[in-house]
Amino acid sequence: MNRIEEMIRELCPNGVEYKALGEIGYFYGGLTGKGKDDFKNGNAKFITYMNVYSNPALDMNITDFVRIIDDEKQNKVRYCDILFTGSSETPDECGMSSVVTEHIEENLYLNSFCFGYRLNQPSLFNPHFLKHLFRSYELRRQIALTASGVTRFNVSKKRFAKILIPVPPLAIQNEIVNILDKFTELEAELEAELEARRKQYEYYRNKLLNFNGFTPPQKIEVKWLTMSEVFEIKNGYTPSKAKPEYWTNGTIPWFRMEDIRTNGRILEDSIQHITPEAVKGGRLFPANSIILATTATIGEHALIIADSLANQRFTNLSIRKSLADELDMKFFFYYMFIVDEWCKNNTNTSGFESVDMVKFKKLQIPIPPMKEQQRIVTILDKFETLVNDISEGLPAEIAARRQQYEYYRDKLLTFKRKEDAKIQPCC
Repeated sequence: MNRIEEMIRELCPNGVEYKALGEIGYFYGGLTGKGKDDFKNGNAKFITYMNVYSNPALDMNITDFVRIIDDEKQNKVRYCDILFTGSSETPDECGMSSVVTEHIEENLYLNSFCFGYRLNQPSLFNPHFLKHLFRSYELRRQIALTASGVTRFNVSKKRFAKILIPVPPLAIQNEIVNILDKFTELEAELEAELEARRKQYEYYRNKLLNFNGFTPPQKIEVKWLTMSEVFEIKNGYTPSKAKPEYWTNGTIPWFRMEDIRTNGRILEDSIQHITPEAVKGGRLFPANSIILATTATIGEHALIIADSLANQRFTNLSIRKSLADELDMKFFFYYMFIVDEWCKNNTNTSGFESVDMVKFKKLQIPIPPMKEQQRIVTILDKFETLVNDISEGLPAEIAARRQQYEYYRDKLLTFKRKEDAKIQPCC
């Protein structure tokens, strides 16, 4: 019998009590009534959507600011709060959690696309236990059931309040944290090493792709053209979910942000597929073109190597036939990392944030001689394999460690329910 089993047998022999979130805490909203100007020269820190989405424990190295006036009624984030994303493209990605595991010394606010949850009695939990718990398989399963929508999914707070969580004794929570944190610490060390390699890669990539004031060993003539001169620019879209004939037995790749997160930036096939009937005018985005996120998660791109479509948050860039022999799309795929940063700094925020497409179409891009393009591609391909290939090197080792952690996390966070507990399904 291991240490956890011994403690459970001693401290809760009849099982662990489960509580609905609505019984032991309450929800609160993020920032309200804020416009674009409020995020210029702000005087108070706020937590971004991506900070919540990406971090089981909130990253307290916060550099984003919002203007808050005296006596303004806005909800402040506290130690031990659990923060959730409110919406996403899929139910599986809704309600991603981030726990405030550090004490807060100053006023801190939450972005408007997320919501917070506050325990009535925070002392019931070790916040580090919660950071593991709310990312576990069982909790993520329950959270996904609270989401509804068609093209974008939103969580229901009413359903969320019915989610059941275990409340084991603190001693058991602490022991579980000790075990699971060791897994995450090792993964963090590997991630730090990988991040150092990626920064090195980005430095050399940006240097190779900087053609402004370019002074190579031998003179290279670089042609500069606008995006609209080089590419046909088209918007993605989502076929009606109300028409099963658009989706049933589909064979055409239909890309979403989830495809990039799951399968990387060079995409041949998608997670979801559509039928030919769903294609407007029968025209697909051609193979060997770029999809770029121009709304929501701005500045993410991928090279698609099959005829396909993408949803409305993506814009497709397909090279004009007249320039097909002058531009290597793999070269442009790498140059798109520079374009990504430009996109993040050139947005419209009236309504949902999006890239300023008027400026984008006028953005000039370099077209060096084909030989130079291919030389750059050869160099960057080697770097790309080193730092981003999920089947080789550090990324593969990190993936293996993460699988190991997830196995033990879900095993350790599965408890026998107390027999006399009155359990109601959450959804």
